Amino acid sequence: MRVIRSVKPMQRLALSARESKRLIGFVPTMGFLHEGHVSLMHVARRKIGPKGLLVVSIFVNPTQFAPHEDLSSYPKDFDRDRKLCRAAGVDLIFAPEPEEIYPPNYSTFIEENSFSCGMEGGSRPTHFRGVTTIVGKLFNIVQPHLAVFGAKDFQQAAIIEKMVKDLSFPVQIIVSDTVREPDGLAMSSRNKYLSPDERIQATVLHEALQYASKMVKDGPVKRAELLEKIKQLIALRPAAQLDYVEFFNPETLRVVQKVARGTQMAIAVRLGKTRLIDNARL
Repeated sequence: MRVIRSVKPMQRLALSARESKRLIGFVPTMGFLHEGHVSLMHVARRKIGPKGLLVVSIFVNPTQFAPHEDLSSYPKDFDRDRKLCRAAGVDLIFAPEPEEIYPPNYSTFIEENSFSCGMEGGSRPTHFRGVTTIVGKLFNIVQPHLAVFGAKDFQQAAIIEKMVKDLSFPVQIIVSDTVREPDGLAMSSRNKYLSPDERIQATVLHEALQYASKMVKDGPVKRAELLEKIKQLIALRPAAQLDYVEFFNPETLRVVQKVARGTQMAIAVRLGKTRLIDNARL
């Protein structure tokens, strides 16, 4: 397994792989990897086959963090990440420094202005501009035939799919199921921040999704009514502070006023200093 830290060598290797008809599968990450990331690597490997080139990027992207967010403290453990990638059969890690991706006087960004307006886009107004920009750059650098993203970041995956379609990137986007802990908490690099008590209370995100699914089992429910029930459920956890909960059409991301089976629900909750997100099809 190779590690490349510069753009031009990565591009040269990727273009050479394409010229030799080798399929390139790509999993973009910010590192501090867990089994959720590893599951994405396995999906990519199955798609490209044993002779394909499996690339994982490890890059904590500064442009998707607001000034008050956790960029400086975002967890890192490259040695552990490298071992996990090797065990998962990764062929190459692309791990550039920020100045390699954003050189002096960098001023070009990609913005999606429909799917990115609500939910995470509402809570973190500059976030998705950073996400689309870095993913677009990585696609140009790694030259993948396909890229795999996790369903936990549903809105992000939808925005990437929209960007790929709108800007004609020749990349197949695959969205893989969320990987969860035994108690239902979605795996996330930020789970490391939780105190033992916060970790226990963090299961409220999954509980809220399950509760909403039960509520719509026998028929549609008014959005306002279900929203109030979810707020009451979150309030039972003293460490939990609801950031948002939304119910929307999974194809258009438009908010619905009657929540029924097939509606997508997304939720964001703060536990102490840690902000976690989750979502599910009801």
